[in-house]
Amino acid sequence: MPVAIDQRNDTDAAAQQIVLSSSDNEYFDQIIPAIKDAGISGKGQQLLQSLAQYTTGREAEIEGICSTNHQGFISSVNQLLKARERGVALTAEILGLNLSIQHSTETLAQQKKALVESRGVRHNINEANQALQDCLEVLRLANQVHELLAKKNYYSALRALDELQSVHLQKITQYKIAEMIQKSVPLTKKLIADAVMDDLSTWLFRIRETSQFLGEVAFYHLEQRRTRHKDRAGTIPSLGNFKLNSAVESVADENEEFDILDNDDVQVDFTPLFECVHIHDALGQAEKFKAEYAATRRQQKDLLMSTSITLIDPDGASLSELLENIAGFSIVEKATMKKAPNLRSLADIDELWDSMCQTAIALVSNALYEVTNAELLLKIKGIIALFIQTMSSWGYPVVSLDNFLLTLFEKYAELLKRRFSDDFQEIVSTDDYMPMPIHKPDEYDKVVNVSWYTPEKAREELRFPCVLPFSQMYPLCCIDIRNFLNQFYFFSDDHFQHPKIIDDTLKASLDELLCEKVCQSLVDRLSTQYLGQIVQILINLEHFEIACEELEQLLVAARSNVSTGDTITLRATEEFRGSKKTAEKRIFELVNSKIDDLIGTAEYDWTASTPETEPSNYIQTLTRYLSNIMNTVLLGLPTEIKELIYFDALSHATTMILSLPLSPEVRSINPYGVVALAKDVQYLTEFVDTLGNPILKENLDELQQTVLLMQAENSDEFYDVATRNKKYGRVDAMNGLVLLEK
Repeated sequence: MPVAIDQRNDTDAAAQQIVLSSSDNEYFDQIIPAIKDAGISGKGQQLLQSLAQYTTGREAEIEGICSTNHQGFISSVNQLLKARERGVALTAEILGLNLSIQHSTETLAQQKKALVESRGVRHNINEANQALQDCLEVLRLANQVHELLAKKNYYSALRALDELQSVHLQKITQYKIAEMIQKSVPLTKKLIADAVMDDLSTWLFRIRETSQFLGEVAFYHLEQRRTRHKDRAGTIPSLGNFKLNSAVESVADENEEFDILDNDDVQVDFTPLFECVHIHDALGQAEKFKAEYAATRRQQKDLLMSTSITLIDPDGASLSELLENIAGFSIVEKATMKKAPNLRSLADIDELWDSMCQTAIALVSNALYEVTNAELLLKIKGIIALFIQTMSSWGYPVVSLDNFLLTLFEKYAELLKRRFSDDFQEIVSTDDYMPMPIHKPDEYDKVVNVSWYTPEKAREELRFPCVLPFSQMYPLCCIDIRNFLNQFYFFSDDHFQHPKIIDDTLKASLDELLCEKVCQSLVDRLSTQYLGQIVQILINLEHFEIACEELEQLLVAARSNVSTGDTITLRATEEFRGSKKTAEKRIFELVNSKIDDLIGTAEYDWTASTPETEPSNYIQTLTRYLSNIMNTVLLGLPTEIKELIYFDALSHATTMILSLPLSPEVRSINPYGVVALAKDVQYLTEFVDTLGNPILKENLDELQQTVLLMQAENSDEFYDVATRNKKYGRVDAMNGLVLLEK
């Protein structure tokens, strides 16, 4: 009930304020709001009751006052009646106004209600519209993600998806569509990852298909660098001391810019790889992608490596294709490491490189048995050397490949030895062992140029045709020796890190060929009975000895690192020198054998009854034989050798002639027998005198003194040591006694 009391008091107060208004304007200012408020709050009747009560109270006051003052009361009554009339009129107006206000209030309330309702609807519409806009933006971004995915703008698609998830979906979390799209985000990310991996797979396939051509371009570019380097070395000799890929060579060639990965022939675009790396980084799958990429590259490496190759195809296509594939693959790997260092590490690349190198070495090693030609093996070495230099320029370690070149060199040296061994054997076996005839000056020049030979006469003094002292085998062997040296050093062209091994192997191989295939073959032919052939062999041996001495100097000069005082001694030099002695002994044997045969035909009648007037036939034949062989067969020998042969032949002839009277079959010798012997000794002495060499006459001293002893009238002088030493000092004491007894 307190609420009702308060409302009543409010109505009374409002009625009191209306009545107490001091003017009409104030009256209306008070009553109109009061009526309006009463109408709105439904207190119109209470307001009327308050006004009526106020009127009744006032009438009671008036009656009280009137009872005390009638005139005044009448006046007041009149005024009151007037006031009442005015009040009634006012009440009627108030009632009319109240009805009007009530009607207006109801209309206003209805309008306000409608306004409130319309505001709620508008608010709901605005909220719905905003939600719809947010949902449409989400759907637009979702569609944009798929559109970017279709256009292969994977990174943009992923960024749009991240924006959708982190920004726009947060605005519509209360709607089911947000939940649906949120659930689709992982699938969309997988679609992006799969799509970028598909593109990477396509890129990797193209890279695999391009690897061989990329390697071919790299080989060609390095070959061009080689050519430029050689040209520069020809212009500036000091540059020849620096190898390809050295710092100096790289600086000298820096003006020749060439991008192997981006040129007119081949272009390698790493964009798909970069996209894949960025996408997986953004997805937080960098390590997973790195492992998958490494596994894929290992698989591709296995695919490009052949299971077998052949080395005997004409152009070396099988080996070139293998090495070009490896080069292209490795170049892409090195470029990948530089462009995406977090994806490929140096250890990963070196592991693949080492694996490919070992496989390539194994494939070539297994196919080496096919190669039986040194020129083909040299071509194979050239291909591998080009590969080594190309990959070295990309920073790959090539030690294993350099070491493998040693295996190729061993095979190459063996093939060269085998081929030249056959050549030398054929030359030695087919030679005619006659002094080489020269018919034309140009032919002479060719022989002198290829042979180690110093002519005794100047070319202008020669008359053609002429004869050279050695046989045809010597210049042919000289040509082969020079070719052998050149072909050995061909292996060091372009790239070979073991020059000392070439030098040592060449020396050993050359020694082996000269000793076993030339020298020994010539020594084996000394068993012939043909003196002219043996003499020619001796002359050839003499020239081969000179050639070996020249070769020693040539080998020193050809060495890559020559120090002052370096010397090379070929075993073949001593072999030829020793074989010369063997040939000389063989000549002595044949000459002495012939002398034995001739002296064996001697028919001395030691007890002849008449003196001989002519020298014996055998001694004449013997001197003619010695003169003939010296002027024909032995003519080409050096003078010292001819004199040695003369010396040995005369010494042997003297010994054999002395053995005739000392023979046990000769029991006695008369003076006519001594005369015959003396006649022959004199004839031999005269022959030796014609040779003009006093030393040769010393060989006849014993024979001459023996004849003088046999002719002596006083043989007792021989028994006197002083006289014997003076007159018969060269006569053997025992032989002298035997002859004196006979």
